[in-house]
Amino acid sequence: QVQLVESGGGLVQAGGSLRLSCAASGRTFSSNVIGWFRQAPGKEREFVARIRKSLSPIYYADAVKGRFTISMDNAKNTVYLQMDTLKPEDTAVYYCAAGNLRPSQLGDRPNEYDYWGQGTQVTVSS
Repeated sequence: QVQLVESGGGLVQAGGSLRLSCAASGRTFSSNVIGWFRQAPGKEREFVARIRKSLSPIYYADAVKGRFTISMDNAKNTVYLQMDTLKPEDTAVYYCAAGNLRPSQLGDRPNEYDYWGQGTQVTVSS
């Protein structure tokens, strides 16, 4: 089992920044990819970004490319999502997820992941 705990969400004005954290514990060696997803009210969960423990390549959704940065601190078993130039359409509950993916898998689908955190709310006001 892998436990994931997200933190860092909150309310921010458009154009502002937030940094989300995803702290992993338990059998973290069983997962080689951490992904961030988000879900807005009435919408499906959508991919945001993912990072492999090998660090390459990092993959972002087009909607956040150039504004969000995913990074990993292996010593702390923590993955970060730095979100800059936030827009109202970024408002959602953000989830991190862990999985053991094959090299050929992109990691942009929720069903590729085995473990999920409880989510953290991000609200961007206009």
